[in-house]
Amino acid sequence: MRIIDAGEIYEKMREVIMDAGVNLPPDVESALKRAYEEEVSQTAREILSQLLENARLARESRLPLCQDTGVGVFFVEMGADVKIEGGFIGEVLTRAMVDAYEKAYFRKSLCDPFTRENTGDNTPAMIHYELVPGDVFKISFMAKGGGSENMSRCTMLTPASGWDGIKEFVVKRVAESGPNPCPPIIVGVGIGGTFDQAPILAKKALFRPLDEPHPEPEMAEREQELLEAINSLGIGPMGLGGKTTALGVRINVSKCHIASLPVAVNIQCHSARYKEVIF
Repeated sequence: MRIIDAGEIYEKMREVIMDAGVNLPPDVESALKRAYEEEVSQTAREILSQLLENARLARESRLPLCQDTGVGVFFVEMGADVKIEGGFIGEVLTRAMVDAYEKAYFRKSLCDPFTRENTGDNTPAMIHYELVPGDVFKISFMAKGGGSENMSRCTMLTPASGWDGIKEFVVKRVAESGPNPCPPIIVGVGIGGTFDQAPILAKKALFRPLDEPHPEPEMAEREQELLEAINSLGIGPMGLGGKTTALGVRINVSKCHIASLPVAVNIQCHSARYKEVIF
């Protein structure tokens, strides 16, 4: 049995959350630089230049990358041979998030869905747990903004729709989103599972770095096919035209019922704030 101290998790995750809000991941920044070099639209190049400058200023000043500092989303991968000593993991992560948002002066964005009254501390944290064999313990954190999250969708296609139907749904969703999710975006696609599982697959797909193609060649080709189709829309950075509507497409797949074909799209903005920690 591997024992991990709750205090260690709290201290590490508090720092990770604060860093995620001000430090753009290297793979995303590299993708923005590559997009800038390849863009042909002067307007698009100017916007990409501003996004890169914003990333630099946020990193150096330790100020948020975006005023929407997001919902705190956690994926916890916990081995069956791991025991957390000194606290319940959900409470530990919530406290780390609350304290990080307070210390870093991040905006608190959670509210009651009916009264719209702000909770005042960005709670509740959105925590997903996965029990796995062994003594692995990994926490993935994402600060998910409302603009991109609002453009996400899930549908139940007929099995006969196949890949063509999936592609049509994904590309149409991005087209309908237009400038709302603050492109250039990253598109997470969840295929299969059940109605509730497909969006989780899509959100988890957003954690795969842009410089890591899908390990299965066929899926890697489909990701590229979707990326090319999305970028041919011409929406461009901030919706003002150009060839860079998306920086990448990431697909996760699960088996599904013979009568179903669930598909979900979870869109991420250019300020893709995520970090993973292995304890």
